[in-house]
Parts: sequence; C-alpha cells; structure tokens
Amino acid sequence: MYSLKYLLPILLFFISCGPQSRYTDPQDADASIIEQTKTSEVDKLIRTYADYGEFNGALLVANEGKVIYQEGFGYANMEWNIPNQSDTKFRIGSITKQFTAILVLKLVAENKLDLHTPISNYLSEYPKENAEQISIHHLLTHSSGIPNNFESTKRKAFRPDNYSSRELVDEFSSLPLEFEPGSKFSYCNAGYNLLGHIVEEITGMRYEEALQKVIFDPLEMKNTGFDKHRAQIKNRASGYFESFKTYYNSNYIDMSTVYAAGAMYSTVEDLFRWDQALYSDKILPKNYLDSIFMKHIEDPGYGGYYGYGWSIKDKPLGNSDEVVETIVHDGVIDGFCAIITRIPSRNSAIILLSNIRRAPLNAMTKGIMGILYNKPYDVPRRSVAFAFLDAVNEKGLEKAIIEYKRIKGDPDYYLSEEEMNIASYKLLQADQPEHAETLLRLGIEAFPEAFNLYDSLGEVLMSLGKKQESILNYKKSIQSNPENENGIRMLEKLEAGMEE
Repeated sequence: MYSLKYLLPILLFFISCGPQSRYTDPQDADASIIEQTKTSEVDKLIRTYADYGEFNGALLVANEGKVIYQEGFGYANMEWNIPNQSDTKFRIGSITKQFTAILVLKLVAENKLDLHTPISNYLSEYPKENAEQISIHHLLTHSSGIPNNFESTKRKAFRPDNYSSRELVDEFSSLPLEFEPGSKFSYCNAGYNLLGHIVEEITGMRYEEALQKVIFDPLEMKNTGFDKHRAQIKNRASGYFESFKTYYNSNYIDMSTVYAAGAMYSTVEDLFRWDQALYSDKILPKNYLDSIFMKHIEDPGYGGYYGYGWSIKDKPLGNSDEVVETIVHDGVIDGFCAIITRIPSRNSAIILLSNIRRAPLNAMTKGIMGILYNKPYDVPRRSVAFAFLDAVNEKGLEKAIIEYKRIKGDPDYYLSEEEMNIASYKLLQADQPEHAETLLRLGIEAFPEAFNLYDSLGEVLMSLGKKQESILNYKKSIQSNPENENGIRMLEKLEAGMEE
C-alpha cells in the first residue's frame, strides 16, 4: 500500500533543509508539492497495472477541477504497435446513455416532452397497450418493464447502412412487458434505444445529428461522435479481448444496433470537457441538470441509485472505511470497457478507457480515489505463473526456477492453479514441453490435490514419450476427480497402447 500521508513528511523534511526553508506542518504544505505527489502516486499505480498486463488504454484524473494526470498505456493497434494516447478514441459503450439523457432533458426543458406522460403522446405507431403504460421517466430510469434481450436482435448481426431507429424499435415494441412500469429497476438497453428514437421523432434529426448540434459542437468535443464501422475515424483504437495474457481481435459489432444505448466513441480529454460542462448551464438550466443526478430509483444489484443516465453511489476511498458520494457510469462493448467517476463535492473526476473487453477499471478507480483523499490503497499483484513464463522466455529455465522460488511467497505476487495450467499449455504450444513439465511439477507441489494439473502433466509427459509416467499422472488425476472424463479417456487409450 502507498499513501500520501507516509510520503508527505519525507518530502517536507527535504524541503526544510534548504537555505531559506523552515519546517512546514503537513496540513499547511504547499499545494503544488501535494499535487506532484498525487500525480506521482497515480502514475506509479497505473504503470503497475499496465506492466502486469492489466491495463491497455488511456486515463485522465482531475482533482478540484484541475487535470493532474493524463496518459495512454499499451497499444491502440497491437498489430502495428501504435500506442494509446490521451487523444485516442475509444468506444465508450453505455456511457452513451448520459448523453441520450441530456438530449431528452433538453426537449423537456423546451416543453417538447413531458417526463411523466405516456409515450403514446409522442409515438403513434408504438403498440398502444404498452405505450400508454410507459413514460419518459420510466425509460430514463430503467424501470419501463421492456425486455432487455430479444431474439430478433441476436439473429440480425449485420444491417444495411440505412437501417432506421424505427426498425430497431419495432423489434421489441410488441413484446409483453416484464413488470409494471415504475415498480422496479431492471437495466434496459432497449429503453434507451427507444429514447433515441423519440429524440429523432421530436427533433426531425437523426440521433447522431442531435448529439452533434446540442452537445458536441457547443462543448467543442471534437473527438467524440457516433461510431460507424465503415467510417475512417482518425486515432480510433482497435478493440481486443484477452485470455490469460493472449490478445485477440474483438468480434465485429454493428453499432447501429447499439444506437442510443451505447454507440458513441470519445477520448479522456473530451470526457473531461463533458464533466466540467455538467457543473454549468451551458447545455441545460441547473434545475434540469439537478434532476439528472437525483436518486430516482434504487439499483439493488449495484448498491446505489439510478438517476437519468447516471448511477449515484457512495464509493470507498482506497481501502479505508470512508466513502464519498460519486456520480458514475461504466460502459462495456465488444473490445472495449470504460468508466467515468465524478466526485461533485470536490469537482474531481477519474476517467478510464480501455480497448480490451475486460480490465480492472473499478479497482483502479478505487486506488486513485485513495490517492486523491490521502487514504491507503491496494496495488495490483502479479501472477507467479506468468512471471515464470516471462522469465523462461527472457532468461532460460534455470533462472526461471530460481525466480519462481523467490516470488511464490512474495505478497506482491499471487499463485493460481488455473494460471499455472494455462502457462504450461503456452509452453507446450511453443514447443517447450520440458519447460511445461517443470512448471506443472512446481504447480503440483503447490496444489497437490489439483486434478487438472495432473491431467495436463499426463498430456505433456505423453508428448515427451514418457508413457508410464503419463499413465501414473492420469491415474492421480482421476483419483482426485473420478469424474474427469478426459483423464479416463486418455488413460484407457494409453493402457490399450501399452497392452499392444
């Protein structure tokens, strides 16, 4: 753990040693020294995540309205080694919803929509039975009862360029509601897509045009937009998914199907402009902005409340027992994940964008909040298995074994049976079966009851021509797990071969 309260007295000691210095109480320390220390701590924390392969993206941290850190890590395009930067454009998934909410509230402020009247007032084509029960408020708060998943959407992976919001809405509009509107919270992408369609119907503009006119142009968000697969978008990151430190290109997704629920891209810099605009009336009068951040409905699954396009939740400061109220939303879409956390009580923001489908963004945010509030926080631990794998490739087997023995009990590392198994397969696939055997034996030493390690060792030994040892390890695997069908099958095959 690292904390400003441990570093600050040391810094002040050295400052006091200068010819014109005097002792300064930590509470009265120069703000620039405190800020530099926070910046240094954030950098060290995030670089640790990046070095361990846990973060590939960009982030921005603002404290009391001022950016104290922004940086890119890893690659925007792994095939070409193009680095992520603070102006790299990432898909932001469901963070799009807060922009949709602003468009809707803008129409409410202009008396073109009412939050609490049925949507049948605005959509004559929407099935009346449902439309007369659902209000704009229900859609904004995920309490409409509209099903979130519907089979027709899943089947239509590719759509023509002129695919309309009306066609998208038609896919779910006639489905029975899952519960009475307003009775509970149930996260619903379909509801926000319906809001996008309503915006189009009222304004006469396409959803992306409304975003540009109402939000992006006034706020000079020049690196934010509605993502389209065919468009050439400068500095757009490629999306990936990761499986045990191996990276793959993400699956294709037609952003027209994601629409007003999650089709935007942006940068950490533009999202900070957005964050700061929400403290002003540049887009909406204050009373309408306030309604966006109200606790309209409880979200039991998240442990907080939902406003309009935002969640409101008390979050811990580092790993302390203290909490602070945050306005937050994340976004996840194939190849990308993102989170923006606002702390209105001190005009601070933490923005994390990743072009890998899964990343520990919540843990990273928690650590950064600890730094901002001078509280203790956790740093990530490195995998022993993958450290061994790196050492084998960089230093050879003997030094890798020494490294393994040195770090396996180190609190900065963790040992995982599953990762030991995965790492052994990586070695086997790299035509290094002897190294795989060594790693699996180390794994069995640490996890003597792990049937899967015995099973994998049996496979490795078989590839090395050590059939008797292979049979022995498959037997141990089955002894630990009598339902290990692969072990049973391989053992029968090996024993049959021995008889011949």
